[in-house]
Amino acid sequence: MIDEIAAIRLGVFLTILALMMGLESLFPARRLAKNPQTANMATRWLGNFGLLIIASVMARLLLPLGLAGFAVYTSQMQWGLLPAIDLPLWANIGISILLLDMLIYWQHRLFHRIPLLWRLHKVHHADRHVDSSTALRFHPLEIIISIGIKALAIVVIGVPAEAVVLFEILLNGFAIFNHANIRLPLRIEKAARYLLVTQALHRIHHSQIMAESNTNFGFSIIWWDRLFSTYARAASKADDKINIGLSDYPDVKQNAWLTGLLWLPFTGKK
Repeated sequence: MIDEIAAIRLGVFLTILALMMGLESLFPARRLAKNPQTANMATRWLGNFGLLIIASVMARLLLPLGLAGFAVYTSQMQWGLLPAIDLPLWANIGISILLLDMLIYWQHRLFHRIPLLWRLHKVHHADRHVDSSTALRFHPLEIIISIGIKALAIVVIGVPAEAVVLFEILLNGFAIFNHANIRLPLRIEKAARYLLVTQALHRIHHSQIMAESNTNFGFSIIWWDRLFSTYARAASKADDKINIGLSDYPDVKQNAWLTGLLWLPFTGKK
């Protein structure tokens, strides 16, 4: 069963990634800047996909059956708050996904706020161009910490395996969607941002201006940013003029090459 779940999740992931990359090639919102500080697309993809592969291997070694398998075990043990309340499965799934979504919002804020965690998360923000591959660009140690946080939430909340599977699919899908280098039609984008984190909203989060980068932390719904006062509707520059990345890392070997990305958290810059 776990193998079937993994196959479904991988299939959905690859489908969304292929769709977004296809749309990016046809209707790019921003052109890749041609300057010495921005790597070409092939170099960026090698680095971003390389991080994904390394993180996936480490995650499998740490938790061979994945978070869904872990949730199956905790459900059998009746751990957490939801089993004690004894709600219907559909209610447990809905509550779990909502709580996990809020958890990831706060996890994201903490990775910006705590210097030690920011050292890891800045690997994601050092990318000088935002596209679908940026959604895969996280240091393996950040992924391990995130797995630990979600595993703890599964124990405390009592998240059922079904909710874990759905949430992981949503997490991956929305991350690829809102990092995609596309721009929704204006009417659709204006309506969508009342509910979702759109590409235009998330590009503000990748601004080099830290006051802008410390906004729009959500990965799927925008409600948490609105509720906790971190919502920004626009940047100081137009969407296609926002300076993306981290100005402290102008070296392509640091902000794009795989070896540089793995070593970046251990450099002296905070």
